[in-house]
Amino acid sequence: MDAKRTFLSWPVLRQVASGDFLGRGPAVTSQRTRDLEPRTSTADRVVQSVCPYCAVGCGQKVFVKDEKVVQIEGDPDSPISRGRLCPKGSASEQLVNSPGRQTKVLYRRPHATDWEPLDRDTALDMIADRFVESRRRTWQDHDEHGRPLRRTMGIASLGGATLDNEENYLIKKLFTAAGAIQIENQARI
Repeated sequence: MDAKRTFLSWPVLRQVASGDFLGRGPAVTSQRTRDLEPRTSTADRVVQSVCPYCAVGCGQKVFVKDEKVVQIEGDPDSPISRGRLCPKGSASEQLVNSPGRQTKVLYRRPHATDWEPLDRDTALDMIADRFVESRRRTWQDHDEHGRPLRRTMGIASLGGATLDNEENYLIKKLFTAAGAIQIENQARI
């Protein structure tokens, strides 16, 4: 709280004394507000990045203090976004700092009601085994007239908007090479 209030601390007198006649500057600024410091001023370093949410590729400045992201803002040097971010991009700091962020692989067995932690290598092996088996089981080499198909209808891909352009490019190449034809991305829908 500010110091004891007196007649001389009356806002109208502060406005006249400071020359802030419209009451939009120092006359109406509290001591607490004057003492505030932006999180960006205490950052150890600033890292340039690209927003992870969609295919636009807006530039971001990521402010890091003690190896923790403390703020993310639009990068004014970005020719794409010129310092602006959409609501998702503006909130992307929460993507890395949210207390609800999952940091380990969870697996729910068939008919189970609870999730259990699973090590990453086991999870990747399970996914690869299921992918290969589904492709083998649903492979269509030719149609009923003998025309070549070389596809599978048992595998589809729906990419998320948090994937960047490079990840989406590689996913498209992988699934196309595997014979999948149902390949889509949520950012485009």
